[in-house]
Amino acid sequence: MDSVDLTERERAVVNAFQGGFPVASDPFAVAARAMNEQGVEIGSEELLETIRNLDERGVLSRFGALVDASEIGGTATLVATHAPEERFDEVVGAINDFREVAHNYEREHPYLNVWFVVSVADEDRVGEVLAEIEAETGQKVYNLPKRREFRVEAKFYVDGPLEGGIDLSEEGPDVEPTDRTTLSPAERDLVVEIQGGLSLSPTPYADVAAAIGRDAEWVRATIKRFDREGKIRRVGVVPNHYALGYTENGMTVWDVPDDLVEEVGPAIASLPFVTHCYERPRHEGVWPYNFFAMTHGRSEGESEERIEAVRERMARFWDVADDDWDTLFSTEILKKTGIRLEERASANTDGDRGGEAEGAGSGAERAPDGN
Repeated sequence: MDSVDLTERERAVVNAFQGGFPVASDPFAVAARAMNEQGVEIGSEELLETIRNLDERGVLSRFGALVDASEIGGTATLVATHAPEERFDEVVGAINDFREVAHNYEREHPYLNVWFVVSVADEDRVGEVLAEIEAETGQKVYNLPKRREFRVEAKFYVDGPLEGGIDLSEEGPDVEPTDRTTLSPAERDLVVEIQGGLSLSPTPYADVAAAIGRDAEWVRATIKRFDREGKIRRVGVVPNHYALGYTENGMTVWDVPDDLVEEVGPAIASLPFVTHCYERPRHEGVWPYNFFAMTHGRSEGESEERIEAVRERMARFWDVADDDWDTLFSTEILKKTGIRLEERASANTDGDRGGEAEGAGSGAERAPDGN
């Protein structure tokens, strides 16, 4: 069912390290050893070369750390609007011209057919941007900020060895998480350097250290600490899910009774094929849904089965009627530039505290409390 041909070894690598890649001085040796212990024979050089090849062929989007922008600084929100057929390109073009718009998708809905993400360094800027977009397009926009997050874990496994992955996140330096919400200048530089991925060399963390003028041990310790603190969601390979055949992208939306959301959220998030799961606000008369669950499938049939599984799980909590839910399939990617982390990280950076940052990154010194 994959869109690309993969060898057994390539399948094992894709499955093994979509998270939990070791933050160690010789990470590929550690990772290869773990694969061998799981019955997949591979050396460190072969593992590195396999990941390079997958990356070059477009099977991977990148290799590295997935930074949680919401934990780094600033904010982002999901927005929906209507683009009339006769003005569709004009409206979309105007929206995409805003540098704060990071992603934009056309989705199947009789009215709200354009869905985009606004990312800003200052939370107060959200309202200003949305007002500017309304003025520029002449179309009302509907802000759907995240109220509660139940799951964000977009992992796409393929049939083959090591499905479910290997977790080596405990490897590397001993660290202590902190409660700090701001970044030191050195931590900001680290976030900016790794946001696009790590180098595919035998020493990716040392390469980061050289690029930002820091010690390699500090880089490894800070990345591992950020993983513990939630600033980094995971470290590993990031598959191109389209290349792996996951072409059916269904955003299921539900009008969950408000007093049931707290129970429903974890239940839906526990379904392995649900990659994103949030509570968001309704908009009276236009948008009756307050719960979002994203699913991906490798065929129309598989996608329908997964959506039905979500409906069946929902039905355990209340009597779900046909008009209580919908599925919006994406029909076109209109813009995808990624979140501008540099601006958000810089706005959330303290004064120059290089010495303290180095101690906190190594776990040798606790930093002040925060969010």
